[in-house]
Amino acid sequence: MNSRRNFVKKTVLAGAGVSLLPTMSFGQMTSLRGEKLKLAFIGVGLRGMVHVNNALQRKDVTITAICDIDPNRINVALDKIDKANWKKPKVFGKNDYDYRNLLALKEVDAVIISTPWLWHTKMAVDTMKAGKYTGLEVSAANTLEECWDLVNTHEETGSHLMILENVNYRRDILAVLNMVKQNVFGELVHFRCGYQHDLRFVKLNDGKTAYGKGVEFGEKGISESKWRTQHSVLRNGDVYPTHGVGPMATMCDVNRGNRFLSISSNASKAIGLHNYIVKHGGKDHPNARVKFKQGDVITSTIETAKGETIIVTHDCNLPRPYSLGFRVQGANGLWEVDGNRIYIEGESNPHRWDVADEWLKKYDHPLWKKYEQQAVGAGHGGMDFFVLNAFVESAKQNIAPPLDVYDAAAWSAITPLSEASIENNGEPQDFPDFTRGMWVKRQPFDWMNSKY
Repeated sequence: MNSRRNFVKKTVLAGAGVSLLPTMSFGQMTSLRGEKLKLAFIGVGLRGMVHVNNALQRKDVTITAICDIDPNRINVALDKIDKANWKKPKVFGKNDYDYRNLLALKEVDAVIISTPWLWHTKMAVDTMKAGKYTGLEVSAANTLEECWDLVNTHEETGSHLMILENVNYRRDILAVLNMVKQNVFGELVHFRCGYQHDLRFVKLNDGKTAYGKGVEFGEKGISESKWRTQHSVLRNGDVYPTHGVGPMATMCDVNRGNRFLSISSNASKAIGLHNYIVKHGGKDHPNARVKFKQGDVITSTIETAKGETIIVTHDCNLPRPYSLGFRVQGANGLWEVDGNRIYIEGESNPHRWDVADEWLKKYDHPLWKKYEQQAVGAGHGGMDFFVLNAFVESAKQNIAPPLDVYDAAAWSAITPLSEASIENNGEPQDFPDFTRGMWVKRQPFDWMNSKY
């Protein structure tokens, strides 16, 4: 095709009945029909480079542009691309908004955004308005207004957005999803999940852990500590909910026959980061005087339209091993990730746990059986292969992705709603219906027969 992108005036209904002002015009991507996907990356830090490395293993994409305001990260990306014997992409990053020049390129079909959280929504909105298929790292938004910005832009432009939640593709998660779909647990009742990960230290640009370096943050920080720690200074809520809640929301069909109704959240005291700074930097270190707003343990309870409850935990500022704390519980039994255990009434010995391994092997998801070898070395136990694969395959066809803009909005809304609930002593907060009532009619994604 000589020209694969047309700029047209249009009104898009996109399933929700919201019309676009007729004076606005946008680019719209069409199906590639066998062509390589022209892929660009905004943000090539540690997370962005995982996607770049995995893209370099594919034969159906080409990397046409990269953007980062850190020249060191640009050099890392260019070196990787050069060593793979790929053509040098166009480079952007001379200022915070140079990414918009990248979005103006005709030789870009799809964009993956892996930048600090505060940039996620504005960059995703600009990307959709430019007519590019949008992949957005987690979390997708910080405020309810930003959640609506994502939904409204998708509906106004027709451009798709996929939230790149890799944990939805974890092997045990997909096996348990298989069990859910085959009714092993019976009618679903309760879930637990969260992000329980000691983040007091930081990771260096080479991915190695720098213990004790978390004492410094902001301008003196390293890698994520340059921006992530500041959220703990100013915000008291679950700022990173999607790794936990994404898989649980998929299992109970949120936005597709079910939805989040309300959330109630509470926060513990905040001592973890202060104690860490004193221990590693001394009681006279300037940061020892910082007052951290975020409670060390944030606990939220979500109610769904179908009557399930989901307990979501954020626990990143105290010493602990990593866990996402999953529990899936139904009328016939439950699975818990901690302890690697399962109990199914009538199958397990009464009142005794089974080791989950045999169950997970029996219900291993077809996607993992198909792509296990390709996923080796892809990052995070292979699940990074699957999330990129789903994005690329969806973008090539220009179809709605498995984890769409409505998921991005509903899952990310946990952050501002938990903040509001904590501010009001745990008072329940209502979730907006980002589908504008269409959750009643939307069909669940067919995970069991999906090719990606």
